[in-house]
Amino acid sequence: MTTPDNEATLEIQHLIRDFKPLDGDLLGALHAVQHRYGYIPKIALGVVARQLRLSEAKVYGAASYYSEFRLTPPPGTLIGWCSGPACHLKGGDHVRRILECQLGIGMEQNTEDNRIGLHFAQCNGTCERAPQVWVDGEVVGPLTANATLDLVRKLKDGA
Repeated sequence: MTTPDNEATLEIQHLIRDFKPLDGDLLGALHAVQHRYGYIPKIALGVVARQLRLSEAKVYGAASYYSEFRLTPPPGTLIGWCSGPACHLKGGDHVRRILECQLGIGMEQNTEDNRIGLHFAQCNGTCERAPQVWVDGEVVGPLTANATLDLVRKLKDGA
């Protein structure tokens, strides 16, 4: 499928202009696009494929295989729920259930308006604050049921 040149494709072409075919630059090109947009827009798949002389299927395969790539816009606020053992032992599963119930979404989902996303996160070594979440990368914890409810209310109110 040929991608028509328009303002968006021209910007992406400019972003990846230094990546060359047959140089193993696919992941680097995808990282460059995601760094610029926060995710990899669908139109970028064709532009990257054309630049690197690959099929769109191969580009999509790499973008969808590696967990660090996003194919949808990130939520306005990202909650990372800690799935580590300290958080688990200190009631992290209860925190998760409260978040899911109050936000009306499950893990790895975003609210319908894309304002808040709830995603799995790995232990980052701040276990003294367990159970915890990360809100846009900032540790919030230790969390109780009431503190979790307060956090959700603040996030829904835009605070």
